[in-house]
Amino acid sequence: MIYKDRIYGRVEIFESLLLELIKTPAVQRLKKIEQAGHLEPYFPGTFYSRFEHSMGVFVLLKKYKASLEEQVAGLIHDVSHSVFSHCIDYILDSGSEEKHNHQDNIFKNFVQKTEIPLILKKYGMDLDYILNESNFPLKERELPDLCADRIDYSLRTAVIFKNINQEEVNCFLKNLIIENKYWIFKNFEIAKKYADLFFKLNSLYYAGLPSAVMFRTVGDCMRYALQRGYINEGDLYTTDKEVLTKIGKYLKKDKKLRLLFNKMEGKIGFKENKQNYDSHIFCKSRIVDPLCKYNGKIKRVSEINKEWGILLKKESVPKEYFTKFEE
Repeated sequence: MIYKDRIYGRVEIFESLLLELIKTPAVQRLKKIEQAGHLEPYFPGTFYSRFEHSMGVFVLLKKYKASLEEQVAGLIHDVSHSVFSHCIDYILDSGSEEKHNHQDNIFKNFVQKTEIPLILKKYGMDLDYILNESNFPLKERELPDLCADRIDYSLRTAVIFKNINQEEVNCFLKNLIIENKYWIFKNFEIAKKYADLFFKLNSLYYAGLPSAVMFRTVGDCMRYALQRGYINEGDLYTTDKEVLTKIGKYLKKDKKLRLLFNKMEGKIGFKENKQNYDSHIFCKSRIVDPLCKYNGKIKRVSEINKEWGILLKKESVPKEYFTKFEE
């Protein structure tokens, strides 16, 4: 199989295990789940799917010669995402607005109900080993470290939102190496440039006001639809389009649903107003502190640039917004 990735280019996938996993309904469903949640109404033309990102994590790990097991873990790491991705943390109480962790909380149980365990068993892979995140530090590390997941979605977002071009992507990748299971930049200048880019993406998109409003309005609309019985909890693990289609049948007859839906679709204006607000929103904030080579040693950006250390503390806490919608 030849897969063409918009970030990493052409890659040949020949391992039968990987090819079977890619074809599973669990992985294929991700093609119809928006990576950012439902950000398209706020930033038109920026849609990309959880499938594209999952394939990207796998391809990145493959290019850097991670083990087959880690490549598998990268490929399937997002299969438990609901419709509208992290908006689920604003719909169900089993997640957290500050941590965006519902998908992680259900991951192991979700995977066990898919076709994935039988395929892994067929190829002699231990399911518990694959599902144990601590076994794959290249794929996943806690913030503010780099990992394949974080590297992929940041570079992919930056290209799609036109913050960087392919030449800049190639520069980042060319200057990334792996030592002792850590992603490390070859020099401080590139590491700081990447850290600055990630900070910009977080401020504008991941934890910016439009994203916070998106999370809240999708959450409010879906929660109301659940309460009214227009959708059920199982629908949340289908696709974005299927849920929107179900809800659409009730828009004309339910005035409140229509209002919530219009807010979700970005058709009602809003602004930040701490004194007079409709919604108090928390939003997970992300910032990285990359490792890099510096004067013959491996250091974090914050060890070299003290201002980055100050910003790191500030940006590591959830964002908080008070929003007022137009009448």
